[in-house]
Amino acid sequence: MRTVFKVVFSFFIVMFFMFAGVVVYNHFFKSDKSEMNYNSMLIEQQLKNVSKLVVTEATYSQVMTYKDQQKYLLNLISFDKKAVVIVNAKATVSYDMSQLKYQIDEKNKVIQLVHIPEPELQVYPDYQIYDVEQSTFNPFVGDDYNKINKKVRKDLEEKIEKSTLKANAENRLISELSKILIVTNTLGWRLEYQGNIIQSEEDMKLDLKL
Repeated sequence: MRTVFKVVFSFFIVMFFMFAGVVVYNHFFKSDKSEMNYNSMLIEQQLKNVSKLVVTEATYSQVMTYKDQQKYLLNLISFDKKAVVIVNAKATVSYDMSQLKYQIDEKNKVIQLVHIPEPELQVYPDYQIYDVEQSTFNPFVGDDYNKINKKVRKDLEEKIEKSTLKANAENRLISELSKILIVTNTLGWRLEYQGNIIQSEEDMKLDLKL
């Protein structure tokens, strides 16, 4: 009888430790793995949320005068033509965030930004020509309109460089990327770009050289 009791008692002891082992494993290992997978899914979802086209636009207006002169007979005779050009244009700076490339290191809880898209500048000029003055020997031709178009674009690009359009676009880019930073910081992960740890928006501006 004692032998049977010992066998049954030993059986229950073994079952108890097996059950305890399963509980401990599920608590410390399986739960950690589930939490890591959940956190990884949250971060990846945030990365997908910023994968859109970020566009900043501005409008510009200006008045310019186009002049051209044709000279004949050793520059003794000249024929002028000129016109007033009124320009209304829209310019955009965009970041195609679908080109954002990254790597997720679940083991070390690190998100590495591999590639951040470059800004794309687009200019859409709309201009009207007024007060045209020309002569029979120097009339307006197709080449004049090409010159006007080139000058309009050049003047607009110079104006854009001096404006806040690009800076505003960069701020919007930082704002989108900061959404990733907030999630990684909240979940205890780390965000990196080109080997540098990003802990704030200021770090992001410095690392992106904005």
